[in-house]
Amino acid sequence: QVQLVESGGGLVQAGGSLRLSCAASISQFSIYSMGWYRQAPGKQRELVAEINAFGRTNYADSVKGRFTISRDNAKSTMYLRMNSLKPEDTAVYYCKLWATWGSADYWGQGTQVTVSS
Repeated sequence: QVQLVESGGGLVQAGGSLRLSCAASISQFSIYSMGWYRQAPGKQRELVAEINAFGRTNYADSVKGRFTISRDNAKSTMYLRMNSLKPEDTAVYYCKLWATWGSADYWGQGTQVTVSS
């Protein structure tokens, strides 16, 4: 049984900041890789950032230097700090968890981020 719950989305003006959280209900949280994805209406879901069990990160070019992914294994929670937000960042943001030795992907319900110009 795996549950992922995103929170922290909302409406913000361009140039503002938000921090998203993804709380995971899973045993041995620290051994899994996690990531943030986003999907705007009518567009493909795309990778925003990833972080593996060792803390190694990967970012989409569009968010490098603005977004920071992190995880707190003691709290079984992953975060995405979003700074200098742009209208093109507007999307539903989804939390994803997976095991490197498996093929199953687990997704949260998503949280809406809207950036006004």
